[in-house]
This record gives sequence, C-alpha cells and structure tokens, in this order.
Amino acid sequence: MPSDDTTARGRTLSEELNPGMEAALEARYGHLVPGMAEGVVDFAYGRQYARPGLPLRDRYLATIAALTALGGQTAPQLKVNIAGGRKAGLSQQEIGEAIWQMALYGGFPAAINGLNAALEVFAEEETKDAP
Repeated sequence: MPSDDTTARGRTLSEELNPGMEAALEARYGHLVPGMAEGVVDFAYGRQYARPGLPLRDRYLATIAALTALGGQTAPQLKVNIAGGRKAGLSQQEIGEAIWQMALYGGFPAAINGLNAALEVFAEEETKDAP
C-alpha cells in the first residue's frame, strides 16, 4: 500500500524525470486498473529510484541494461528510461555502451533493438534542442 511519504517523493522524482507520466498512466489504464498510476509512482520512483546507496544515474544504467537484455518487447519502457537516464546525467556514449554490453547476455538482436531505441530518444532530444 502506498504511503504518503513515498508517493510524494515518487511524484517529485517522476515529474522531474518523466513529466506527465502519472497522468498518462492514469488516463490510459485508470479505468481498467484503478490506482495503478499512483502505485507505479510510489513503488518505482518513491521506493526504488529514490533509495539511498546507489546514485540515480547508476540506477538508470542498470535499468537500461536490464530492459535491453529482456528484449524488444520492452522498447517503450526502454525509451522512457533512456530519456530519464539522460536527465540523470548519463551520456549517449555511456548508454550506448551499456546497451551493447547486453549483447553478451540478451543477444545481438536485443542489443541492436536497444541501440535503435536509444537512437530514437537521442534524435528526439536533438529535435527538442533545435532552434
């Protein structure tokens, strides 16, 4: 069950890293799974990403690697976490290397799909930064 402290901490962090995520989850799934959006914010951001002991950028690096190794079905979540990782301070090269490392564990197709997801996120960044 979500607590007020972890939910508030999760909302702050999720809005910083993935603005509008909770509202988007609620709009898409709220009618089907009430409380799901708040639960994701509370658990993923308030209880996991906000934990002490590992810097946020390293948590994102681990998440990107895991989602890559899981394969192509995770592409939407991988893109969200690549974008969050960039906001947490990861460079494009660090993300690319972490994804490519997963060729050993998830296979070449998973790593190539991960690199393609990263390229899409990086292209979106460039579009946002263009004058």
